[in-house]
Amino acid sequence: MPALVLLGAQWGDEGKGKATDLLGGSVDYVVRYQGGNNAGHTVVVGDQKYALHLLPSGILSPGCTPVIGNGVVVDPSVLLSELSGLNERGVDTSKLLISGNAHIITPYNVTVDKVTERFLGKRKIGTTGRGIGPTYADKINRVGIRVQDLYDESILQQKVEAALDVKNQILTKLYNRRAIAVDQVVEELLGYAEKIRPYVADTVLIINQALENDKVVLFEGGQGTLLDIDHGTYPFVTSSNPTAGGACTGAGVGPTKISRVIGILKAYTTRVGSGPFPTELFDEDGEKLRRIGGERGVTTGRDRRCGWFDAVIARYATRVNGLTDFFLTKLDVLTGWEQIPVCVAYEIDGRRVEDLPYSQTDFHHAKPVYEMLPGWSEDISKAKTFSDLPKNAQAYVKALEELSGAPISAIGVGPGRDETIEINSFL
Repeated sequence: MPALVLLGAQWGDEGKGKATDLLGGSVDYVVRYQGGNNAGHTVVVGDQKYALHLLPSGILSPGCTPVIGNGVVVDPSVLLSELSGLNERGVDTSKLLISGNAHIITPYNVTVDKVTERFLGKRKIGTTGRGIGPTYADKINRVGIRVQDLYDESILQQKVEAALDVKNQILTKLYNRRAIAVDQVVEELLGYAEKIRPYVADTVLIINQALENDKVVLFEGGQGTLLDIDHGTYPFVTSSNPTAGGACTGAGVGPTKISRVIGILKAYTTRVGSGPFPTELFDEDGEKLRRIGGERGVTTGRDRRCGWFDAVIARYATRVNGLTDFFLTKLDVLTGWEQIPVCVAYEIDGRRVEDLPYSQTDFHHAKPVYEMLPGWSEDISKAKTFSDLPKNAQAYVKALEELSGAPISAIGVGPGRDETIEINSFL
């Protein structure tokens, strides 16, 4: 049962799309297990660049079945738009499967997300405003709308009424907004039903049967470990579990079926949105990382905050996910620095701390403790093997591997599909 989990080991945007695409030709199923269209993957195939927001990266690999699992929240309009865009570019999307238990992002979820974030002002979380959090809140509050509800108009009507009973009170009395009409929402949602019906399936059964038949299944997380609702930098997190445990609940497979957990690490660190970021740079180096790395959110369009590599959060990701391997991305971006700082620990109130502090207060006050590693100036984008890399680049990778606590099995040396050094096979 070769089941692999592939997830972000930092704050997201590590290059999971490239890693998934690299494995896509060798796997039978790629399953998104959490998040929604607040996560973005960029995949470069030849001279073509694809920006995916909701769809699994495996949709670009012929022969691979892409799956949207029950743990994902689905905006039907975004889904159909993304499918249409790929179809226009000649990509076959007919194999896509969507769990009937996945929850629907409704128009009122988007409205609540936007007005709540504006209301918070300086205390805002930095959400994408796409209704993700309110949809997960509805799920937990048991007033959510699932994909399967689109095929029973009576149930759909009842559920929308129940959800809007409370939300309209909040919108009108707290936020001074107009109430949302139940019939209007129901009509819009029903309009999507037949368009997505061909993709809806019992994905839990299909995935487990695939594993029983020795198919290779890759579980793909959105965002990253430090944005996990339970294990991230709360409250500046997403509303689901991108960590490895989320693959089990978000796809419906038991933990004993997972054979390998791969963490994606960027050779430096970035994050989007608010929240603590110990190695963040506010100088020319930060601007240089942003410019060379093209650090702009695929989904949000916002500039990413940039900083040096943080081994403390890498070790934390190894621990909470049980990582077996790392895929190191964007090593090429660091070409040209004479010396490269790496955060090996934090200083908090005069104490050296080598593990991620559990206290939000301590993490907010953490100052990075750096070790300086020698840089390199040679172009590494044509490197095919580890030995092709300059000695200092090799030393940098080895240092990150030792500091992070798991072997680095692949290295991205450029954005292209073929600009990857494979040290150890993931399969």
